[in-house]
Amino acid sequence: MDDNNKTHTLLTRIANALERLAPESAAAADFDVADAFVWRAEANTLDPVPVVNRIDINLLKGIGRQVETLLENTRRFADGLPANNALLWGARGTGKSSLVKAVHAEINSEDDRSLALVEIHREDIPSLPHLLSLLRSTERRCVVFCDDLSFDGDDASYKSLKAMLEGGIEGRPGNVIFYATSNRRHLLPRDMMENERSTAINPSEAVEEKVSLSDRFGLWLGFHNCDQDTFFAMIEGYIAYYDLQVGEIDWKAEAKEWSVTRGARSGRVAWQYVQDLSGRLGQHLNGS
Repeated sequence: MDDNNKTHTLLTRIANALERLAPESAAAADFDVADAFVWRAEANTLDPVPVVNRIDINLLKGIGRQVETLLENTRRFADGLPANNALLWGARGTGKSSLVKAVHAEINSEDDRSLALVEIHREDIPSLPHLLSLLRSTERRCVVFCDDLSFDGDDASYKSLKAMLEGGIEGRPGNVIFYATSNRRHLLPRDMMENERSTAINPSEAVEEKVSLSDRFGLWLGFHNCDQDTFFAMIEGYIAYYDLQVGEIDWKAEAKEWSVTRGARSGRVAWQYVQDLSGRLGQHLNGS
């Protein structure tokens, strides 16, 4: 075998090996089969979600301004008008992810199937370019949603997200908007930012690089633990919505004690109490 044939054979083997190692192309998704999907990065597929785990938007108490703001922003996006990526930040269990899912349902109730909700897991953020390539192929408008978004240590995947939000050659597709929830306003822990400041040649530029990720979100919505009256209003709303027959039960006293043992008053704590209450009453919560 001469040198040319040997070279050709070797290059062919290398090309075949690279083809086997390369990730499969994202499969075309049928956006008509559901209103919500979960992105499976390892398979480059969108799995439809027939029934979304969510609560009615009218049950979200104590966050009226946040509800109104995100609903209006999403409605503009659904209508093809300019709208902002949104970061919902604040205390745990205060309704951040519940609001995103409730707003999606509310918009689709106004205009049937106008929006698709696409959830991407935090660990799959580096695969965002693949997901966006898939979403570009549909005319349906999509809310890409990442719950509990944050970055730690030497994780550099935040740069991929930053480029997706505004930068990059291709930019964000016109039919896509990005909503994220986080316990951190700046998505990165303070010690990580301080470490960048102490080791950088120009500390201010290093910290600016980190903080600017949050700046790419045009809409910031803060969530905080609620007061006692709002906490009671949440529970009262659940009791009425699920028609719980509380009878002579002093549920306010119970709920107050429940919140004390949890060390917080929030929507999540209210829901946990309602689940306990309905179980003791022997009544089912529809969809729970």
